[in-house]
Amino acid sequence: MAMMKVHYTTVGEPTGIPVLILHGTTGSGNGMLNPAFAGELFGSGQPLDASKYFIILPDAIGTGLSSKPSDGLRTRFPRYNYADMVHAQHRLITEHLGIQRLRVVLGNSMGGMQTWLWAQQYPTLMDIAVPMASLPIPMSGRNWMMRRWMIDSIRRDPEWNNGNYTAQPSSLAFATSYFAAMTNGGNQGLMKIAPTTVAADAWLDARLSAPFLGDANDHLYQWESSKDYDPSHGLDQIQAKLLIINSADDERNPSEFDVLESVMRRIKHARTFIIPHSFETIGHGTTALAKFWKHALAKELACYP
Repeated sequence: MAMMKVHYTTVGEPTGIPVLILHGTTGSGNGMLNPAFAGELFGSGQPLDASKYFIILPDAIGTGLSSKPSDGLRTRFPRYNYADMVHAQHRLITEHLGIQRLRVVLGNSMGGMQTWLWAQQYPTLMDIAVPMASLPIPMSGRNWMMRRWMIDSIRRDPEWNNGNYTAQPSSLAFATSYFAAMTNGGNQGLMKIAPTTVAADAWLDARLSAPFLGDANDHLYQWESSKDYDPSHGLDQIQAKLLIINSADDERNPSEFDVLESVMRRIKHARTFIIPHSFETIGHGTTALAKFWKHALAKELACYP
């Protein structure tokens, strides 16, 4: 590409302690400025108090206001993966903003997977790495199967027309709702909001009838970008203090996988915080609710002043 744009949002003054926050698939940095996340972290006296910290929230390649297929190239847009996203974020931090050391790199879901890559590829650039709603294993199992389902639902829709559609393919909104229900919400969380057939139908009807604001090519590229994710071979390179935050009812990163125990043996300064499942948690989406884990982050920051 002749030029690639990386958009970012900041909170706090540039003179503050720099923190990098990474969003999930098809999201944006600005999208994390909501009461459940930023409202629990960036306020006065909170763990990442914006009067003390300089918080940087980039839009990943392919989404938000960064360069993406829907800008005009459609399927002529270059293919990219998580490593490319991390490389672009690194250039933003070091070349554009001139930051040589980050206090924290924290990411959720796709951002959590990118945090694992950040900690390996740039081990001396951060004090603390906080990967959330993610595991340091190859993209596989239900996590990849459901993403493949999303990808194929777009490609097999005649309305997609090899990316040259004039209106968004109708399959995308349906597949997105399906993906969200199957890989998000938590068993107890979904039972809480849909304890009867009538309530479950109402919940589904609301989502299926809601306007869909995404773009099929953008979503296709975002889901495909995860296919070769595999940080399992670079764990020994991590030097940062590692705080791993997951939820016990995460559908995409099941707690029964004995992954984190081996990680703890390979990384010198690592600890885990697993949010117990309850009727208040929402599966893979739980970590987007900072109230469940902000005290663990505050403790980590206090341990390594």
